[in-house]
Amino acid sequence: MDDRFNTAAGWVLFSGIVALGLSSVSAKYFTADKPHRPHEMGYPIEGVVEEGEGGESGPDLATLLASGDAAAGEKAAQGRCGTCHTFDQGGGVKQGPNLYGVLGKPVGKHAAGFAYSSALSGHGGDWTYENMDAWLKSPKAFAAGTKMSFAGLSNAQDRANIILYLREQGGGPPLPTPAAPAAAEDADGEAAPGAGPGAAEGEPAEAPEAASAMGMDQPVAGKEKAVAN
Repeated sequence: MDDRFNTAAGWVLFSGIVALGLSSVSAKYFTADKPHRPHEMGYPIEGVVEEGEGGESGPDLATLLASGDAAAGEKAAQGRCGTCHTFDQGGGVKQGPNLYGVLGKPVGKHAAGFAYSSALSGHGGDWTYENMDAWLKSPKAFAAGTKMSFAGLSNAQDRANIILYLREQGGGPPLPTPAAPAAAEDADGEAAPGAGPGAAEGEPAEAPEAASAMGMDQPVAGKEKAVAN
């Protein structure tokens, strides 16, 4: 009786050892050099610029402004920034300053009496279209230490639309002219048909006219909460 019990117990123990060994071997085979990562990394946060983004290679700012939509910019500015900013002339101060007529004005000094952060008030320069675009893209990168908590608006066209709306609210500098497209050439180095007037004779193609803007003025962050804190 004892011999049979010992034999059975031995086989059970042996089977367990074999199963454990096979489990260890299979685990190493299927996971070696194959680190697992989830399909989705956490929860996306709207408006936050993720690592790897920002390397934009699309149209330049002048082109985006020329083809932009001030009405879309108004919707974005009011919806995303309206809780902290006002945009109309004589509008009050909320968590952020009133943004009427901000374009072309000194950075961090537009709204008299508003307590701008030293990072912004000491930045220098004016709210040019380029500076406003950089601010809307990443406030902290534009003025490290700013009180503005918004992470940044990664979509370049959204930023251009908001800038056009700001220009409508109080005006701003003349819009930049988009660069003329390079004339296409055929294999012989001659201008291809349809490359533009004067291209065949080696004359520069005419620059397209910039689209007129309605009259916007004020910094606003598309997906951001505000423009100038």
